Amino acid sequence: MTDRRPEFQGEQFEKGLAIRREVLGSSYVDRSIAGADDVTAPLQKLLTEWCWGEIWGRPGLERKMRSVLNLGMLMALNRADEFKLHVRGALNNGLTREEIVEIILQGAIYCGAPASLDAMRSAKAIFAEFDAETEKG
Repeated sequence: MTDRRPEFQGEQFEKGLAIRREVLGSSYVDRSIAGADDVTAPLQKLLTEWCWGEIWGRPGLERKMRSVLNLGMLMALNRADEFKLHVRGALNNGLTREEIVEIILQGAIYCGAPASLDAMRSAKAIFAEFDAETEKG
């Protein structure tokens, strides 16, 4: 990406940006970065450097396991938009659809029926998007 905001520089930002793109996909990340303004840029910088560069970049857990954790936490918090985003990331990190469904079923017991119903709808929508993208080639 060219013509980035000046605060979107540095080694930690670049490390986070690379991981974020690998997990969430370049098009989503590029839209987020390009859409940053004076209000949202500090949060984009924080998330890219610390969430993605520091936490996701740590050696202690594989990305697949980090995706499992994120799906469980986002389901418990009932954050549908972020859950959808991380279903896509989980697929990119090697989780199968069956594993994602199992995470939701496990979460139904601990997070409740409403959260699991919302999570299942979200996962199903992302699975359909993946299928449509695959059909397009």
